[in-house]
Amino acid sequence: MTPKRKKRLALVLSIVVGVSAAVGLSLYALNQNINLFFSPTQIASGEAPIGQRIRAGGMVVDGSVNRDQQSLKVNFGLTDYESDITVEYTGILPDLFREGQGIVAMGEMNEQGIFVASEVLAKHDENYMPPEVQEALDAAGKTADGQDATPKAGG
Repeated sequence: MTPKRKKRLALVLSIVVGVSAAVGLSLYALNQNINLFFSPTQIASGEAPIGQRIRAGGMVVDGSVNRDQQSLKVNFGLTDYESDITVEYTGILPDLFREGQGIVAMGEMNEQGIFVASEVLAKHDENYMPPEVQEALDAAGKTADGQDATPKAGG
């Protein structure tokens, strides 16, 4: 092999190694930022991974909001009208957060089966429903107010 060929081979190999490293680091970074969506039914059935950042969405259960008087800690129920889960959040909730409203929360499941939210997002007007929450309610056959989505015959 001539010295010119050796230099060219070294250059090609270094380019291949550099591109491979860049692709590998990009894929690793993208994998860390994936937030999978789970409905309360999927979470209650154990489909959601423990300790991994996920999104959960549904309707806040009426009468379930419990605020700690000494801190910003809030516990509330989240439902898709099939299953309920408990959500724990520490921080200031959005102004539009209230019982019976649709929300999407980002956080992770702990070993006790409680969803520990790091962020809570509330819908922004009366007609809007987050797409993931709407799909979860549709899958459960319910409307946003908990009624059956399919009308009953003869009623």
